[in-house]
Amino acid sequence: FAKPLEWHGDGPMPRILYAPLKSDPAIGAGERILARLIETRGDEDHDYQARLIRRIGTVQHRVVGIYRESRNGPEAGGRILPIDKGSDKEWQVRPGDSHGAKNGELVEAEQAGPRGRLGLPMARIVERLGDPSAPRAVSLIAIHQHGIPDDFPDDAMAQADAAQPASIKGREDLRHLPLVTIDPSDARDHDDAVAAELHEDGGATIWVAIADVAHYVTPGSALDREARKRGNSTYFPDRVVPMLPDILSGDLCSLHEGVDRPMIAVRMRLDAQGNKVSHSFHRGMMRSAASLSYEQAQAAADGNPDDQTAPLLHNVIEPLWGAYALLKAARDRRQPLELDLPERKIVLTPDGRVKSVNFRDRFDAHKLIEEFMVLANVAAAEELERLRRPLLYRVHEEPTAEKLDALREVAEASGFTLAKGQVLQTRHLNRLLAQAEGSDFDELINMTALRSMQQAYYHPENYGHFGLALRS
Repeated sequence: FAKPLEWHGDGPMPRILYAPLKSDPAIGAGERILARLIETRGDEDHDYQARLIRRIGTVQHRVVGIYRESRNGPEAGGRILPIDKGSDKEWQVRPGDSHGAKNGELVEAEQAGPRGRLGLPMARIVERLGDPSAPRAVSLIAIHQHGIPDDFPDDAMAQADAAQPASIKGREDLRHLPLVTIDPSDARDHDDAVAAELHEDGGATIWVAIADVAHYVTPGSALDREARKRGNSTYFPDRVVPMLPDILSGDLCSLHEGVDRPMIAVRMRLDAQGNKVSHSFHRGMMRSAASLSYEQAQAAADGNPDDQTAPLLHNVIEPLWGAYALLKAARDRRQPLELDLPERKIVLTPDGRVKSVNFRDRFDAHKLIEEFMVLANVAAAEELERLRRPLLYRVHEEPTAEKLDALREVAEASGFTLAKGQVLQTRHLNRLLAQAEGSDFDELINMTALRSMQQAYYHPENYGHFGLALRS
């Protein structure tokens, strides 16, 4: 007999008889299967018969902990003391399941059957992680101590495994657009793509596309529930705990070069001053012309294309940078807050030790993508407002009077001025930052200005975005 992994219907869970055909593989107790259900007559002792489509297998519960040998010696097995947050139970390891682990080593193990003689769950060690204080163990320990889910339940994995590439049916064919992705050089997935076209009147058309994840992650499904539980992907220096299984996040929902991918795009028309004059949203199919790194795209824009970017120079790179020039002009007029806070990059040795902490290079290519994405979010807010649909705004309120007084004190002590007695605007803060630029107090003023800011947050009420100087 089989039972559903989940049951959301009315009444008791149905009783299902699994009736294998001679050609079906052997199925063990506890295994998961994908099956077609055939409703039975009322006089049977079960509600459905199940016909095997395929085996899904099981996602074994994993545990990370410290291995302790038995007092009777390593040949007698041992126990695992989990490091998982909130876990106080130990796991028993049979003599043949220790994988050669040494006393005191950090290990990863999976459940290996019911409880043993001591009433403890049984575990089979699958990986020895070595010294618990070693650098490469730190991320794994943090994952388990903070309760970050690092494996997917069977139903979510089954849904991901069953996903097929989307067809163009019901979608706009936008594969002719020269959309490209521009990401860090070590990026494994590509979430968004951009394209631009320059016009004779001095304006431009900008396209911003994002992967249509909702095609695969449907509301209320197992993947949707798991993604909601996780909230986001979690990044560590040496690994990522993804929000969605890799078959989606790294493949079907990634805008890889040269393959068809479902997407949602916004087309935005700019005038010759860089103002957005119109926009429209499109659910379509795209085919990325190239997957570029920030360094590659910037080198091409600077006149040093490589073999990949040289053919893209005229139709892709030059229009993108032309459209960015328009957006930059509009930004300069708008005067958003111009904090100079370079991002740090932690460089690790092969064994996971910190080699150095460097400043990340910041190119116009980074700013181009930022400006395109900000404008796409403005269009999204305006479209949802027009449709009178509920939405979450990215809200950034202006600094409090107390925070501004503290910033003014630091500025005056450093020999600078911040105007008082007027409605504060970002251009006033930018004037202060410009005064400090290149001086001994440059970093101090930037950090103090940052600390004077309110924290940005998401809210259904629109209180505007002070830092970006945008209404919605």
